[in-house]
Amino acid sequence: MDKQPDEVADMFDAVANNYDFTNAVLSGGNAALWRIATTKAIDPREGERILDIACGTGTSSAAIARSGATVVGLDFSPGMLAEARRKHPSAEFVEGDAEKLPFVSDEFDAVTISFGLRNVKNPKNALDEMYRVLKPGGRLVICEFSRPPVAVLRASYFTYLKHVMPRVAAVTGSNAAAYRYLEESIKDWPDQGQLSQWIRGAGFTRVAYRNLTAGVVALHRGRKPSDSAVLASVAKRKDAATRPVPIQKPKP
Repeated sequence: MDKQPDEVADMFDAVANNYDFTNAVLSGGNAALWRIATTKAIDPREGERILDIACGTGTSSAAIARSGATVVGLDFSPGMLAEARRKHPSAEFVEGDAEKLPFVSDEFDAVTISFGLRNVKNPKNALDEMYRVLKPGGRLVICEFSRPPVAVLRASYFTYLKHVMPRVAAVTGSNAAAYRYLEESIKDWPDQGQLSQWIRGAGFTRVAYRNLTAGVVALHRGRKPSDSAVLASVAKRKDAATRPVPIQKPKP
């Protein structure tokens, strides 16, 4: 899909007030279990600095912060951030773009994003930025909707997304159009294997994933290399990829 960041942000602004309740209903209570699994995968520790991208209403940020880590929540939706600040007034929240993170390089011990990478216009650019702001050896955890590997479950899941979810969203007082977007964005999103390739392409090592709820959601992990030679090699490759190719002038 041709995702326009301003339009997507406006859509999330419109659903911010009922977002947590609607998600709990639509997921059948699994949203809380996915959050627990994500927090365990991050393995937050006291004294660490952790970036929670697409933090939404701050629910995930608050769960991570219970470990004693310092958590910075970032989102591109002012409406979501207003709700996050209302619910968690002592936490730190920043408005920003996942493709242009407003942080210096090598700043965070861990970076996580839950159900947000799919909403970024250029997800590979966002992965590059996550790599940049992580310290060497830092941890990446991505929780995102995915594709159930079993065909019959996949078909049932997409039927639920198309026909049931918008109706439930309307009943809970949320924006049904936003949840039609959700259905379309999930169907267009790559499967577990392809997302793993994107993560490796950004320079991460120790890349792995595990399915949650039969593959409705996948939990992806990676590490920024700590070896200086590997870091230099990744930087050189990325620099070469972004360098413009010189135009060869025809010989007279």
